[in-house]
Amino acid sequence: MAFQPVLVEVPDELCGALVTVRPYREDDAPALWAAVDESRGGSLGEWMPWVKEYRAPEDALATIRRLHARWLLREDLVTAIFERATGRFVGGSGLQRIDWTIRRFEIGYWLRTSATGHGYATETVQLLTRLAFDRFEANRVEIRMDVRNTRSRAVPVRLGFVFEGCMRRALPDLNSQPGDIDVFALIRDDYERLSWRTPA
Repeated sequence: MAFQPVLVEVPDELCGALVTVRPYREDDAPALWAAVDESRGGSLGEWMPWVKEYRAPEDALATIRRLHARWLLREDLVTAIFERATGRFVGGSGLQRIDWTIRRFEIGYWLRTSATGHGYATETVQLLTRLAFDRFEANRVEIRMDVRNTRSRAVPVRLGFVFEGCMRRALPDLNSQPGDIDVFALIRDDYERLSWRTPA
């Protein structure tokens, strides 16, 4: 029988010391709207073109419903990030641009302005990277970001991802102009050399 991604089993949540990572639920919509609205002029609005799509609170619910459909089809596994100690919504992440044929995954992440600088993104990327390699038998996990986004770049550097180069004029920036993108990645050999791949 041919492989069917829709049958892949995905954990209900991932837990670290700092964060809980799980798929969005419809009742997360108010928290998602508040986080985006808080951050549109700061950490988020500076780098994420999709922020402009959030014009009213109901846009958050529409987004969550679209993400849920893609999650069920295993096309994108987009997740919400919560501070584990308080349950506060702090951002979003997930495995995206998935190619199940060659087992390639890309991790994206964002944090609300008031949640940056606490290690939430780093731990989230650890959890999702372990999921990709240990559960989904990944061959490759990528992280990409605008070359000017030094805070985002620090996450893969901190975790030992390999810098593979700059894709020049590869993706549109906030002004719909072609921007340069840095690419970091792990293949399985890289991953197996990392000290953090096995939880303490």
